[in-house]
Amino acid sequence: MTKSELKEFLDEKVDLYNHPNFIDSDPIQIPHLYTLKEDIEIAGFLAATIAWGNRKMIINNAKKMMDLMGNSPYDFVMSHNGNDLQRLETFVHRTFNGQDFIGFIKSLQNIYLNHGGLESIFTIHQEKDSMQNAISKFKTIFFEIEHLNRTEKHISDPNKNSSSKRLNMWLRWNCRQDNKGVDLGIWKSISPSQLSCPLDVHSGNVARKLGLLTRKQNDAKALAELDQNLRALDPNDPVKYDFALFGLGVFEGF
Repeated sequence: MTKSELKEFLDEKVDLYNHPNFIDSDPIQIPHLYTLKEDIEIAGFLAATIAWGNRKMIINNAKKMMDLMGNSPYDFVMSHNGNDLQRLETFVHRTFNGQDFIGFIKSLQNIYLNHGGLESIFTIHQEKDSMQNAISKFKTIFFEIEHLNRTEKHISDPNKNSSSKRLNMWLRWNCRQDNKGVDLGIWKSISPSQLSCPLDVHSGNVARKLGLLTRKQNDAKALAELDQNLRALDPNDPVKYDFALFGLGVFEGF
């Protein structure tokens, strides 16, 4: 395929999968339950944090997280007491357990009280064509309060060669504003041009088959290579191709 043929092919797949029907089978349905900005970003962050493994289980467990917070995530983060946190101890999703959940709530409260909220951290540390350094800074701030060492593994660090798939996905949810009804576009201070495609097994394999990626590992170096090639197709909104790569891999077995 020539570059123009590849772009046309991928643009068609973006149109196919960037559609409200996509929401029903995806963890993005969790932040879609809310209208308050802070509820949306917290619900999305927690859903994205556990977004590995079986998608049905991810969605069910993310709904459990919301239930445990009384379906008011921001209010719970800001107003919880000891008894409220005790309720979270029973939660488990794979290696993310109740103690991790409690640590996340405390860290989120610190971010809203002392750092101006989630969007503020990423806005301050954004770079012209990348959010990867901002993700790394976010991890540092997230764990600046007392926490269990085990919980650190649940937030990745691009500066330690992680592709940070889940955080890049969450940033897509928050920052893309294309009026298609899937991404929420609640953060206005970060441009979609700065975002990176969430890189996982599915998107990585499809990208390699299409010649968009040569590196074999799905790590930060692979993400940088994929970024470069997707930005060549659409410098203003490269991350929209996540819909195409994911759809081709998961729904079409490309």
